[in-house]
Amino acid sequence: MLGKLSGWDDTIVALATPQGIGAIGVVRVSGKDAINIVNNLFPSKDLSAKPSHTLHVGMLQQKGTSIDQVVVSLFKAPSSYTGENVVEISSHGSPYVLEKIIGAITAEGARLAKPGEFTQRAFLNAKLDLTQAEAVADLISSNTEASRKHALQNIRGGFSSILKTLRDQLLSFSALIELELDFSQEDVEFADRKRLHNIIDEAQKTTADLLSSFTLGNVIKHGVQVAIIGKPNSGKSTLLNALLNENRAIVSEIAGTTRDTIEEILNIDGILFRLIDTAGIRQHTHDIIENIGIEKSLEKMSQADVVIYLFDVNEISGEELQIIIHELNEKRIHYLLVGNKIDLSTDEILAEKFSNINVLYISAGNKKNVEVLKQRLVDEVIGGNLKAESTIVSNARHYEALRLVHQSLSDIREGMDMNISGDLLSLDIRRCLHYLGEITGEITNEDQLDYIFSKFCIGK
Repeated sequence: MLGKLSGWDDTIVALATPQGIGAIGVVRVSGKDAINIVNNLFPSKDLSAKPSHTLHVGMLQQKGTSIDQVVVSLFKAPSSYTGENVVEISSHGSPYVLEKIIGAITAEGARLAKPGEFTQRAFLNAKLDLTQAEAVADLISSNTEASRKHALQNIRGGFSSILKTLRDQLLSFSALIELELDFSQEDVEFADRKRLHNIIDEAQKTTADLLSSFTLGNVIKHGVQVAIIGKPNSGKSTLLNALLNENRAIVSEIAGTTRDTIEEILNIDGILFRLIDTAGIRQHTHDIIENIGIEKSLEKMSQADVVIYLFDVNEISGEELQIIIHELNEKRIHYLLVGNKIDLSTDEILAEKFSNINVLYISAGNKKNVEVLKQRLVDEVIGGNLKAESTIVSNARHYEALRLVHQSLSDIREGMDMNISGDLLSLDIRRCLHYLGEITGEITNEDQLDYIFSKFCIGK
């Protein structure tokens, strides 16, 4: 497939480490001429005569002028990341030095790599399937333990292995049905319909589980929006400071101190929570700036994945809280009721005022039960479903293709129940295989690949 696409016979080069000054920088070269090109700039040794997976120290030169003393890492095809000859040059991390090295390599005939082109070549050379290639980008951009584990699980082939098992079973059965068509005059049946029923049942369950994991996958990949909502002076800013363990928001006894939304990020158990401290919501205020803040608060509440409705347990009755609960339920908001300033009340009073209402009681000022609230937030969004070995869908492209796979499986099952002919059943199975192939990359096109890999960083 590689040779059929324009530009894929070129040798490419790119900086593989971040831009800016560092102790070292790495320039990556890949392609059939990678070793010869670097060899022309590396008089210290004949790299073409050296074995793969070896390191070589020497001076990199261009037309007799030394550029830098470097370490050259040699990877010969097909035993490399891309499946091609790959050379990685580790030099001192001066941006000027790195630019000189890349310039010398392009002068020898290489071209600058496009975003994700190294990984795209790895895919085209069957070193990775498309789900594994996309997981590489996810791992690079991971910023929590949960997202790291999820990406690593997919790079190892967790998602791919599930799809491969399903695809192999359907391919095998499709071949048997098509064999029946070749012997249609003999009226023989090679494909066990009962076994296909079992395969379809299991496949539907698997795809349904993967589809239902997409919500959790979004949480892992993008984090959770949490809006802290409540009346003025209920302690929202104090709670934000307590959750962050720093004085991020201004706190005072004056109602309406927070005029705008304040957003901060908190990592709890490997999940990113984007905390939004909002202006206090009250029905009547003549302050124009505060009114704008309240409008933003209502907007953030509607956009949030979880709303913490914070109230002062000393300033609200059980009846008022029931009205608020009714309004939150009407708006279909996912919320937690959090009663604040319990240090100014007693357990007996709280039990009497808020009986039969599920409230988490805290004292934000004293940080009492703040850790309990953090755990409740985690439980609300993952429900104990996050496991290192579990396969979770976080890619919208995968989700859409899986939805089509699931529908195709239903069509196959319906066709079997209606005893449709083998040729029509074979078409249904082929359509399902097509959607599975779109996920893993067995079926794709150049435009789709360019779009997927354009999201990668240059040098990977």
